[in-house]
Amino acid sequence: PIEVCATTMAEPTTTTPPEEDPAKEEAPSSSSSSSATPPMEPNMALAQTAFRYGEAAAQAKVDDATAMADDDPTATAKDAAARAAALEAELNREIDAKRMAPFYEWACAKFGWPVDAERLAKMKSSNEAEAAALQAALDEATRNAGDMEVLDALFDIARFHARIGAKDEAYTANDAIRDRPKVSSGKRVDAVMNKLRVALFYVDVPSAKAQLAEAKKLAETGGDWDRNNRLAVYESIFLMVNRDVKEAAKLLLGGVATFTCTEICDYHDFVFYAVVTNVLALDRPDLKKRVIDGPDILQIIRQIPPLYDLVASLYESQYADFFKYLLDVDAKVKNDRYLQPHARFLVRELRVLVYTQFLDAYKSVTLDAMASKFGVSVAFLDRELAHFVSCGRLNAKIDKVMQIVETNRPDANSAHYQTIIKQGDLLLNRIQQLARSVAI
Repeated sequence: PIEVCATTMAEPTTTTPPEEDPAKEEAPSSSSSSSATPPMEPNMALAQTAFRYGEAAAQAKVDDATAMADDDPTATAKDAAARAAALEAELNREIDAKRMAPFYEWACAKFGWPVDAERLAKMKSSNEAEAAALQAALDEATRNAGDMEVLDALFDIARFHARIGAKDEAYTANDAIRDRPKVSSGKRVDAVMNKLRVALFYVDVPSAKAQLAEAKKLAETGGDWDRNNRLAVYESIFLMVNRDVKEAAKLLLGGVATFTCTEICDYHDFVFYAVVTNVLALDRPDLKKRVIDGPDILQIIRQIPPLYDLVASLYESQYADFFKYLLDVDAKVKNDRYLQPHARFLVRELRVLVYTQFLDAYKSVTLDAMASKFGVSVAFLDRELAHFVSCGRLNAKIDKVMQIVETNRPDANSAHYQTIIKQGDLLLNRIQQLARSVAI
């Protein structure tokens, strides 16, 4: 026995490790038995990349068509094409790394990519193998383990479907967790928030609205501080997508100090959302106190130069600088999938805000002086002000002959009185109609 042991120690046997299942290799984080916390799926950064690819590809087509018409391939067209190619390569790397067959099919349909049948079949085969392994783990936990292990296996299945971009399957898997008996309220909140995250990934607004309402209702009884904090971030993003700027601004600004919800967006983007919305929502003193001098925002806002410069120029009444920085902020807004649909709205409201702030200091001002202050032409300013005055967005009138803008600030008390009179007349009319109906 001594000789055998010595031989074994002196000449260790080398064995070839068995080949691993590709599904297990690609998704090591699916198992809840690992000590590390699995990442939350789906990856929102991938949705942002897909959006930016779509924008870059569309711009490349426009630039290319323009270049062909001019018979001159401009640098802009080449830059857009190069950017689109880089983003497409990034998308494909992520799709291949995570074997995202459903997301690949969605991308092919959305972007007009030709479907690579062999590549898709390989990914689907890997997905089926991984789904079978997860189902086997669930069956084993159901037979031989406790409720916690079964719940972990269910979450693994839901996470898998979210990871590969299978929206409907992810909804169903999380519904199975939510509807399971003897599940704590906190876990139910987690399952509904998982569905909400998938809905935001695909910007499925009707589903996101339903999931948000359900999650808030469940959180009233089973939400701890962390879940409520994360849910507030989810709600703020949803409100922003729905263009409810004022309500979103409150939640975004309140969440800056306690932000931990990196599965939705990174901290820099969250601060950007908070500042852009609160510039429109806060009055000037609160903007100074809570944004410009806010300690939590100050840590980040200086790292986003156009945003800090925009807010500072607005507060310091440097209107020409404000317009210059507004172009940079507009470009950043258009590069974000949550804000891009509202880019024109946000820029318009910021222009109304800055015009209002300027005119509030004057009873009348010449167009020439105002145009000089804003660094724009008189013709441009005339068109802008005429549009906003006619829409009722500015309390002013333009004397075209004298080239003067006169402000006519509304009297709040008189406006309130007129409103009461109108409401009283409506009430009296309805009472008279009711009296006639009763008499009949």
